[in-house]
Amino acid sequence: MRIVDVNEIYSPTGGGVRTYVDRKISIMAELGHELIVIAPGREDRVDERPGGGAVHYIKSAGMPFDANYGLFWEPEPIHALLDRLAPDVVENCSPWRPAWIVADWQDRRPAGAIKSFFMHNDNVEAYAKRWFQHLASSERIERAFSWYDRYLGKFLDRFDTVVTNGPALTRRLAGRGVRVDATMALGIERVHFSPALRDEQLRVAMLAQCGLPPEGHLLLGVGRHHPEKRWPMVIDAVQRAGAQAPVGLAILGQGMDTKVLERHIRDNPHIRLFSPVYDRHRLATIFASADAYIHGCCTETFGLVPAEALASGAPLIVPDGGGAGEMYDPLYAERYEPRDVRSCADAILRMVGRDRPIVRRAAAVAAGRVRTDHEHVADLISHYAGVIAARGQVAKSA
Repeated sequence: MRIVDVNEIYSPTGGGVRTYVDRKISIMAELGHELIVIAPGREDRVDERPGGGAVHYIKSAGMPFDANYGLFWEPEPIHALLDRLAPDVVENCSPWRPAWIVADWQDRRPAGAIKSFFMHNDNVEAYAKRWFQHLASSERIERAFSWYDRYLGKFLDRFDTVVTNGPALTRRLAGRGVRVDATMALGIERVHFSPALRDEQLRVAMLAQCGLPPEGHLLLGVGRHHPEKRWPMVIDAVQRAGAQAPVGLAILGQGMDTKVLERHIRDNPHIRLFSPVYDRHRLATIFASADAYIHGCCTETFGLVPAEALASGAPLIVPDGGGAGEMYDPLYAERYEPRDVRSCADAILRMVGRDRPIVRRAAAVAAGRVRTDHEHVADLISHYAGVIAARGQVAKSA
């Protein structure tokens, strides 16, 4: 099967999208299939991948506020490339101009390619509700932005299948009447992570950097410094819980809100900001050595970082919402009301009060069940094959 992903948000200097797509290219090649990406670039060029697959860059205008990304506008170069590549499936994930470019492409082959819209995020949840959360209730914001759901429906009707990247997003969209045909939960490259990597000396050293003795409780947070990650709420909750128990927090990351977080932490010695760790083995060791992983974002559609933490055997403290909330199990996790400092602090104290060996043992058992990216890709290919077969049956009966 050849899949062509018309992906406006793929960039060689990007983050999560690039990581997901590059890994998907490799896995599909391993499974005997091919993924080709069409992405905006500063020039027309092709990046062939050694094991199979490629990224075709089409010269495009840059994004005004982020030089890492470009914007598709003219359909002709994309349509011409699709004609030449002759895919079995055309995938798209951007709800703006690229969605209409893909919808308008006419495959002239008798069977033709199926068109798939892959939902990776929900703009109402990620942006509108965050921007206006202090002005109106969640329900009122949804009603005010119902035009966006109607807009989605206009082009989704022209796609053969609509898939999401996890059950949290499926429920959210279906609840607003947005079409979803299948849920294709993402996965992680689990081979990098293991509870066996736990390093007590590293744990003690990190607690010392947080000004706490070995008996303290080390919480770990990982992610970019951005408002949607809600690190100030997590910091406030740790400070609140720290008044009753020796709790330290290490946050690995960087971003636009770094200075904001530094001011928010002030002179609290028990909360530390550290640079991102890009070495996978080192990061996995840090995950495994924490007493619990804590997450603040409730709008992500798949809990990638919590999944990596759990695969490392780290107990979880997560909001009751979004992809992170899907990771909750009372055997190894505590949850709290999203965006609620008091509720988050209470969840921290509940975790601190639990029997550490027992909760870690439960997390270690769950680590081996964390979904892998191979499983995700195999399920996605199987779904597309089913859609192709069903359309063939319809064509025969017509």
